[in-house]
Amino acid sequence: MDRYERIIGMHRILQAARRPVTVARLQDELGCSRATVYRDLAFLRDALMAPVVGDGEAGFRYDLQEGNRFELPGLWLNSEELHALLAAQQLLARSGGGLLSGALAPLQQRIDKLLDEHSRGKDGSPKRWPVERVRVIPHRIRQMDEHAFRVVCSAVLERRQLAFDYRARSTDEKTRRTVSPQRITHYRDNWYLDAWDQDREALRSFSVDRISGARMLDAKARDIDDAQLDEHLGGSYGIFSGTPKGWARIVFSAKSARWVADERWHSQQQGRFLPDGRYELKVPYSAPRELLMDVLHYGSDAEILEPPSLREQARALLTLALGNYDR
Repeated sequence: MDRYERIIGMHRILQAARRPVTVARLQDELGCSRATVYRDLAFLRDALMAPVVGDGEAGFRYDLQEGNRFELPGLWLNSEELHALLAAQQLLARSGGGLLSGALAPLQQRIDKLLDEHSRGKDGSPKRWPVERVRVIPHRIRQMDEHAFRVVCSAVLERRQLAFDYRARSTDEKTRRTVSPQRITHYRDNWYLDAWDQDREALRSFSVDRISGARMLDAKARDIDDAQLDEHLGGSYGIFSGTPKGWARIVFSAKSARWVADERWHSQQQGRFLPDGRYELKVPYSAPRELLMDVLHYGSDAEILEPPSLREQARALLTLALGNYDR
């Protein structure tokens, strides 16, 4: 736990406590040493103006009159918490006027209150949170059949088999599928269905925007163990992953190295800086399509070295792209 997390944790403990909190309890709940507890208490009291009173023998508490609260000044949300709150707020705004608008109104009010509580002036007084100053931008959202989406989600939640027509993006070929839905996944601003394909007897991921004619069946869905799902669907790069078939080795130029080194491409990725300042990244992959798309996004700043087959696919795609500009 870093200092930021400890300060928030200490604040929440003291805020909720009905009696003084001992140093031993703070050590245990925050996972730090006695000396660190005292340093953080001093920072909370002297730098953040928290009403901390007490001592090491009797314990510490907030000295507040009944009904009053103290909130940390400034913004005390981490990046993931801020993104979650704002994404939820903007999603609720986009649903305005629909079936959920009335039912979700209390949730909207709670989000607004949370944002206000985490944005206060130097004197601790609440400030209006200027939501318009922060943007959460959807990226390349695909249009989908909303009826099909509702049927897919219902089948996932009710644990029933699902039949639908699926038009593959790569070939545009339409096939009829019968599946046991496992999970609905939101990835890169689009929805995917993870399911057990009855005819192919294998786990597959389907882009929901390519599904049509969806119909929930009476038959009970086959349940796949969570560990098996995670191993198969999360073992390789991208949404259509599957069991890894190999490792890709990609080298990025020194110019882009500092960016790639901070990026998380896969949970099992391996990366290192090379002596000349370039960055080498290794990731497991199965289906190459998405990996190639992300590597080619870097243009001349990225080069696939291994395996040879993946390198050749990248070269072929670049040659075709160059041909568009030679005409």
